[in-house]
Amino acid sequence: MTDLYKAYGDAAERMLHFVETRSTDQASGVFEVPVAHYLDEARWQKEMDLIFRRLPLMLALTIELPRMNDYKAMDVMGQPVLITRGKDGKARAFLNVCKHRAMHLAKEGKGNCSRFACQYHGWTYANDGQLVGIAEASTFGDVDRRTLAMTELPAEEVAGMIFVILTPGLPIDVRSFLGGMLDDLAALRLETWYYHKARTMEGANWKVAFDGYLEGYHFQAAHTQTVATRSPSNRASYEAFGPHIRLGFPQNGIGRLKELPRDEWGKQENDGYDFIRILFPNFSFFLAPEMCQYAQLFPGPTPDRNLTVMNYIYPTAPENEEEMRKLDEMSDFFFQVVLDEDYALGLKVQNGLESGATDRLTFGRNEPGNQYFHKWIDHYLSGCEGPPPVLRA
Repeated sequence: MTDLYKAYGDAAERMLHFVETRSTDQASGVFEVPVAHYLDEARWQKEMDLIFRRLPLMLALTIELPRMNDYKAMDVMGQPVLITRGKDGKARAFLNVCKHRAMHLAKEGKGNCSRFACQYHGWTYANDGQLVGIAEASTFGDVDRRTLAMTELPAEEVAGMIFVILTPGLPIDVRSFLGGMLDDLAALRLETWYYHKARTMEGANWKVAFDGYLEGYHFQAAHTQTVATRSPSNRASYEAFGPHIRLGFPQNGIGRLKELPRDEWGKQENDGYDFIRILFPNFSFFLAPEMCQYAQLFPGPTPDRNLTVMNYIYPTAPENEEEMRKLDEMSDFFFQVVLDEDYALGLKVQNGLESGATDRLTFGRNEPGNQYFHKWIDHYLSGCEGPPPVLRA
């Protein structure tokens, strides 16, 4: 933690400087993105194929499947995904499909069972993916059950998070993918939290939505009575770890850090400044002492829309109905702020893009996170030709 606290303290020092000098982290110049990048269906499909179906996606927390035989079944951009925890404690992921006639196996949601019986013809699979039962097997005919196992997806559990690649057979190395962000995430000890609930919201093109997570330039105009009462607009620090970003927002009271020894500044997260941890391509994570809200953005079902899953976790589980009610109220408040002040705005941006009013969007020097995000998209769509982007070229 010593190195992390030093990194946090250095970021805090920069944020304090930005507040005192009315400045912010900056790129070397402005950056233009063609509007077609948000609208073109062929490009959107390429993003799906080369980014969302080939990179590790954070699909579940360890605390969502804490016990042997726990499972989570979900639709991920039209793909039926089943995540299980076997009797050996390992988290695995599969396409949630019976190999007999392609019926889904587990119903969407969470539960606990060691076997899944197909609702169509009753074929049964163990939660390690193996076919263990064929209804009326004596009448069906000879088959090699080993070839009829569920299709496994690459999956790896790291730092209290379960990552899955949606394409079978690809290699997965989450630790390398996270790079320098791994220690940061591991230090949060997410495996000790309580998972409360998730809610979904529909929004504009996934990049329109994610652009809003990557800057604080909009705080004063879009969040006058909410976020702007906590954090000043257009003051932010950016640190890159491969395609991922740790984004720092000072709080209005960050000046209190000067009352503390400099080597204590790195221990003041949420008490002078906040971090938003961004994992490429679609994960945004805000942690506070009393709660955590994290967003998973999934493109589609058409290029002009995304489905965002907002998740809420807390340090400890509620002990009674009153505490449960308070957690619900807190979760719902944060959800409503994002829905009303971010995603409603994003839908209007989508309409503006489709209006033909402009053929390009311009990201300022004060929006280095957005520039970096779009450069990484281009990098992956190019087949990763050339050197990877840098945050402040």
